[in-house]
Amino acid sequence: MKSLRWAPILSILVLALVLGGCAETVQTAAPGPSKTVLRIASPFKPGHILVDAAQKFKELVGQGSGGRLDVQIDAGTKSEEVINKANRTGEIEMQSNGTMFLQDYAPPYYFFTGPYVMKDFEHYMRAWNGKLGQAARTQLEKNDLKYLATIYRGLRQMTTKKPVYTPADVYGLKLRLPNVPTWLTVWRAMDASPIAVPLPELYNSLKSGKADASEGDLPQISSFKLNEVQTHLIITNHLVQTGGIVIHKPFFDKLSRADQDLIVKAAKETEDWANIKIKTGEAAILVDLQRKGMQVVIPDAESFRVKAK
Repeated sequence: MKSLRWAPILSILVLALVLGGCAETVQTAAPGPSKTVLRIASPFKPGHILVDAAQKFKELVGQGSGGRLDVQIDAGTKSEEVINKANRTGEIEMQSNGTMFLQDYAPPYYFFTGPYVMKDFEHYMRAWNGKLGQAARTQLEKNDLKYLATIYRGLRQMTTKKPVYTPADVYGLKLRLPNVPTWLTVWRAMDASPIAVPLPELYNSLKSGKADASEGDLPQISSFKLNEVQTHLIITNHLVQTGGIVIHKPFFDKLSRADQDLIVKAAKETEDWANIKIKTGEAAILVDLQRKGMQVVIPDAESFRVKAK
């Protein structure tokens, strides 16, 4: 009779031990692989090729790492200048940005994106893949920036509220430019009155009348909807515009060799994908801007080139 009275108690104790063992198993289960975050910032809005490139890079890195490398994109919230400095100090890991990193951290090589220097993208890449480009990349690495990919953005054009045919037509024109000393100097030499305005303020500067005109690649003109505040698109082809995917070198150097190889490979694939996209899509952007009401003007480009030289 005593053994029968103890039977329910023994059963409860056995069950408690089993459950306790299960709980212990759950608590000590091996954790999954930790994620490494790569924040990549761009001053451009979604729809611009440099943001498209960041998204493609995110996709490739995510696939290649099984999600272990987590690329997070910040697009259109910070200026080119702010992003460039934050990337150099390691505040953010990466940038998909214009070439201000050359102006700030490899200034002797900023001529790569100077007005009327390069004839076309092929000319640009021949120089960039040669001794001059290698020297520029070495200088960037001395300033903690590792260059990963060149993104073609197309040729830069002008937008205005009036037709422009010769340099005489830009006399006194309040032309919005990024804060790039060499660019400001060239347009002053053509008798324009350039105004340095950060990229996030581009649209409002034209809408408010702070600036009369702008210049930029077709993806910039389209993604910022400048057709809403400008009436004419002037095909000056004055600059072969590129951007770059850049990573904070000390961060990159701490990664495993496998992760470094994955990032380099993904950046190269992104470069190829983005450049084909622009080369085949630039004409379509032009047609779309015309469809939205912009009048296309073909100026005397050689007269601009001669005066800018």
